[in-house]
Formats: sequence, C-alpha cells, structure tokens
Amino acid sequence: MMASPEFRKQLEGYSLATAEILYRMPDHPSLLQSYIWQDYDLCPEFPALRKFLDFWSRTLDGPLFKVTVAHCRLIKPAELKAVGAEFRLH
Repeated sequence: MMASPEFRKQLEGYSLATAEILYRMPDHPSLLQSYIWQDYDLCPEFPALRKFLDFWSRTLDGPLFKVTVAHCRLIKPAELKAVGAEFRLH
C-alpha cells in the first residue's frame, strides 16, 4: 500500500493553503466577486498560489483586487500538556 501524493507532500513540508481571491467583474468593475482557491503549498513563499495568480493575471479578464491567504500544517509535532492532577474513581 502506497501513501497518497498529498500525504507525501505534507511530509516534505507542504501545508494546506487556502486563498480568498477578490476580483473585479469585467462587465461591472464596481462589483467584487469572491473565488476560493485551496491546494498544498510551501509557506511562506507559496509557489503554487503565485503560479495560479500569474496564470489569472495573464489569461483572465477579472483584475485582482485582494488576496487573503491562510494555511495550516496538518502534520506537526505532537502537542503535550502537563496535567496538574489525577482523579481516580473506584
């Protein structure tokens, strides 16, 4: 059984990146439209997102207005918390 390509990317340091892209409507420039993009990418450079935004700028008519990016590492070191007390029943 082989690991999925997404899992392999996570082991290589990729994290799940989500971008909300606001762009102006080509026919109505005063209106903004929202587009959600999500993929595994390397933080903080985000090469996959930059490649997508370059493609957008070159080929699509709706000019970009604002891009908001969030990311989360899905595979990370275990989080340990100290327990201050222990209670036993029976």
